[in-house]
Amino acid sequence: MIFYYTATGNCLYVARQIEEDLYSIPQELKKEDLRYKADKIGIVAPIYAGELPQTVRHFLAKAKFDTPYFYMLLTYGNRDTVAGVWSENFCKEHGIHVDFIQTIKMVDNYLPSFDMEEQMAINKHVDEQIQEAKARLEAQEKDIPQPTKESQEAYQMVTKRFTDHPELNNGETIQITDQCAGCTICEQVCPTGNIQMVNGKAQRKSKTCDFCLACVQNCPFHAIALKFDKNPNARYRHPKITLKDIVKSNHQGGIEK
Repeated sequence: MIFYYTATGNCLYVARQIEEDLYSIPQELKKEDLRYKADKIGIVAPIYAGELPQTVRHFLAKAKFDTPYFYMLLTYGNRDTVAGVWSENFCKEHGIHVDFIQTIKMVDNYLPSFDMEEQMAINKHVDEQIQEAKARLEAQEKDIPQPTKESQEAYQMVTKRFTDHPELNNGETIQITDQCAGCTICEQVCPTGNIQMVNGKAQRKSKTCDFCLACVQNCPFHAIALKFDKNPNARYRHPKITLKDIVKSNHQGGIEK
């Protein structure tokens, strides 16, 4: 049993290689009963600046897990910094004992810092990392990766930057432009239901969000922009994950207004 959170398909791809029994975290949060029981329960989620996305935190805080083996596979693109111990501590605060965490390096889809064309050109040996994780999970290894001093310093630096300038990481820099054709894709891929259609055009309900960038990355018209974007012409979705997969994972249901 795996619970996953995905914006561009990285985590969904990882989850599919590990298990067949998959559950989307945004879809599970629609339910009243969040109690789960299985021989193994896993979380597959991205690392956001050394931490977990808000929606994943919300799920972990609400859900109750009954399992002898709880694990997390966390994807990242540049540095995983303190993600292992941070996630373990967050889970512990909410009554969850974590047995195993492994980070997996993939395409970094954080548009303000990375050019998607450059990222996609790098061979990060993703499948080898996934196979390693799969073998370790089958052996029910117990391990939480510990950060190096350099990783701790990098985390502190990024945390300070986002504390001083929260708009860089909370969704405030997302802009829906006049190029919007009203296709509704952004509304369908948003895991928090933060986009609605108004008079045939996309409109954000709140200026802040998870900042997962699913709306920006999946817009076919490049009609959703960022104030800071390394390459506005380059967008990314995992090559083995379809737009339909992202919609099925994230769509919260929307009504034209």
